[in-house]
Amino acid sequence: MFPIIPRRSLQSLWTFCAVLLSTVAAAAGAWQWMLQHSLAEENLQAHRQLGLYAQAMGQRLDRYRVLPDVLALDAELREALSSPQSPEQVRRLNQKLEQANGASLASTLTLIDAQGVALAASNWRTPSSNVGEDYSFRPYVKLALAQDKGSFYGIGMTTGEAGYFLSRAITSDAGGQHRVLGLIAIKIVLLELEREWIQNPDIVLASDANGVVFLASNEDWRYRKLKTIDASAQQEMDRTQQYRSQPLRTMRYTQLQPLDEGGALVQWQDPAVGRKLWQSLALPDTGWQLHILHDVDNSVASAWWAAAAAGGSWLALSLLLLYARQRQRLSALRQRSREELEALLKQHAQELRTAQDGVVVAAHQAGAGHSPSLEHLPQGVVVIDAALNLVAWNSRYRELFRLPAGLLKVGMSVEELYRYNARRGLLGSGDIDEAIERRMQFLRSGKPHARESEKADGTVLEIRGNPLPDGGFVTSYADITSYKNAARELRSLADALEKRIADRTEDLAQAKREAEQANRYKSKFVAAAVHDLLQPLNAARVFASLLRQHVQGDKALQLASDVEGALASQDDILNSLLDIARMESGQLEVNRRDFALQPMLAQLGSSLGVLAQGHGLQLQLIPCRAMVHSDEALLRRIVQNFLSNAIRYTRQGRIVLGCRRVGSHLRIEVHDQGPGIPESLHREIFEEFRRLETGRQHERGAGLGLAIVDRLGRLLQHPIGLRSSLGRGSVFWVEVPLSQAALAQESARQPAEAAPAGGNPAPLQGASAWCIGQAAITTAAPLLQRWGCQVAPHADAEAALAQAQSGQSPWPAFVVVDGVHATPAAIRALLACGPKTPGVVWLSRDADHQDAASQQASAWGWGVLTQPARPAALRALVGQLLLRAGNTTQQTEGLRLRLGVKPQAVQ
Repeated sequence: MFPIIPRRSLQSLWTFCAVLLSTVAAAAGAWQWMLQHSLAEENLQAHRQLGLYAQAMGQRLDRYRVLPDVLALDAELREALSSPQSPEQVRRLNQKLEQANGASLASTLTLIDAQGVALAASNWRTPSSNVGEDYSFRPYVKLALAQDKGSFYGIGMTTGEAGYFLSRAITSDAGGQHRVLGLIAIKIVLLELEREWIQNPDIVLASDANGVVFLASNEDWRYRKLKTIDASAQQEMDRTQQYRSQPLRTMRYTQLQPLDEGGALVQWQDPAVGRKLWQSLALPDTGWQLHILHDVDNSVASAWWAAAAAGGSWLALSLLLLYARQRQRLSALRQRSREELEALLKQHAQELRTAQDGVVVAAHQAGAGHSPSLEHLPQGVVVIDAALNLVAWNSRYRELFRLPAGLLKVGMSVEELYRYNARRGLLGSGDIDEAIERRMQFLRSGKPHARESEKADGTVLEIRGNPLPDGGFVTSYADITSYKNAARELRSLADALEKRIADRTEDLAQAKREAEQANRYKSKFVAAAVHDLLQPLNAARVFASLLRQHVQGDKALQLASDVEGALASQDDILNSLLDIARMESGQLEVNRRDFALQPMLAQLGSSLGVLAQGHGLQLQLIPCRAMVHSDEALLRRIVQNFLSNAIRYTRQGRIVLGCRRVGSHLRIEVHDQGPGIPESLHREIFEEFRRLETGRQHERGAGLGLAIVDRLGRLLQHPIGLRSSLGRGSVFWVEVPLSQAALAQESARQPAEAAPAGGNPAPLQGASAWCIGQAAITTAAPLLQRWGCQVAPHADAEAALAQAQSGQSPWPAFVVVDGVHATPAAIRALLACGPKTPGVVWLSRDADHQDAASQQASAWGWGVLTQPARPAALRALVGQLLLRAGNTTQQTEGLRLRLGVKPQAVQ
């Protein structure tokens, strides 16, 4: 017989099986979806890579196609085929072909007569010379003689090297007759392509029209058949000796799944390389096909990670639901237990009341001589008269107190009974006479009473006493030990349930605290790692900027520009990661205030206008005189990312930066003439690492710019949005609240002029500057010297003041101070000892007093740049400071015209 499984255990087993099966199903679904998604992406990538290989091979072949056509027009070669040649003439022909072959970097050039015999060849000096060999059976010879042109890939008869043969007939129109004299053939060795393919981890193949692989990045794949060759094609290959004695092995594979773009997922048995993604592409004018076999291990790994994530998430959700259900069941069980306990107690009270009524009736009957009627009662009962003497009792009373059979007698004083029980220790440990007298007084009072008493053996009695109408007292003793035990068990169960709930709640709270702490640790780690990476990167950018002064030639300058651009892109990515980490950890503070919007827009137009002009675009700024309430630095970052994104994805046309009024808010908009964004991607492009495929290939970012914009918008509580039209462009916007105080004075303010895009460091020529602190000396000083400034380095502010007071160093036009030395005391000393000099605080991202230094610099009217900063940002900021300080009329007007900025406080 099979054992009977309890219903609760069976239900738990079914629940476990359901959770396990659903988790497996979720993991399997995620695995399948991610595998197909990854395969589709890798298939598209393989198709693009194959297109690049095909383009490279086509360019290599096209480079040599014109050579036979040019040589076919050579009069000397035509003359050599028209009449017999002397040995000296043949030698000159060989040298001519040898020289032409050396200039074209081909493998072999051969002159062949109408009978297919080689008259001269570029390899005439080598032991494997083509001269004198009969090539009439080769297809490229027959095609050239019959159709004017020919081509053929095969293994050379004399050299034994495989190559691609291109031929062109040499004809004569003498006497009005068109006659084929012979042909010129060129052999191109394509083994260099194989060496290029080897650098790619994928397997790259090239097959002919019969499906024979003649080029491969892996030697084991060369001279294999992708398909079965019919008999006629095999005979033609044998006749032309295309592959000579090379054995052609057949490949064995099974197609597992077709994919887009002509790709397929294939299981290879011979060669045994497992599963590969197979893409093929036909090469025009050759009859060949290029193939690429891409490894799908990354897709499988991604699928397993997705399966693990989905299974874990579903399991966590299932456990959470089970936990919630268990809490609900425990709450229901606790409520039901409480209700059952209350019902049990009510039932017991009703039974006691019923029994008490029976006791009273029995007592009346006992007083009338009917004492046997007490025997049917479940309680112990004793009845006394007005003189406090025993009148009646039942056997249950004797059993509860273990009284001898002959002890109780009618007319016995209850005091005597109390004294007997006191000697047995049933009345407590106090004075016996006091205990007896207390009970006697209570009986004499004639008041009803009810209480519980626990005996030494653990028995709990419920004692109820009621006076009789004619005097006397009836007392019942009910054994409620089982009820008390049940109540205690229910209370223990309730306490255990409460403790389990409290433990689970504490576990969840602890898990939440650990997750939050892990997130903080992650954000701190990312910030620290990015900062450590930014330091050498900043130095590399400075060196790359200075490198342009020490190289010559367009290629070298272009290479230096490319290096500087790559470092700038890496800098943008690291800065974006650092900003995201700071926002996630809550370290990014928001300092809202009222400020004029036009100076910020003018600065962005000036700094990014140069970048736009470099791409052939026009950046147009629409004037705006509004005052807004926001954090100026964070708002500048949002608009700057919008502009950078527009420049990256706009190929031609213009970009417009302007504002429009929306109720009590101002909407800052960036219009571009890019390709537009499908509506289905409007939400996705604001996610991390999401980017479109339509930008400039060398300028596509990491997909973090718009993600930072979205986070900053939520942090500032500024709505972010876009509207787009495919093929016409997009509009990105952010809504900022207007300053209520400035609206009242708006009509009196003159409209600000739009700042033209552009910048020129020439006005800085000859300006004197102090660089205070190691960071300012190593990073800012070389850039300032490059722009023509006279830079005096100083270790700290005290050293700079000492040299200035001694007359060794003249007072500068502006100063650049390292953030470590930008203390209030040092800057106040600088401002107190000389004229009011504009300055730049060169602040490190990890400085502990960053916010304090920024606020103090704003109060001084100084600018703040956070390391690492772009050279253009430093140049624009210094120009603004000099313009605001009004150094000279010529410098002021030059800066206004060239930098396109107005005096403003830069932060």
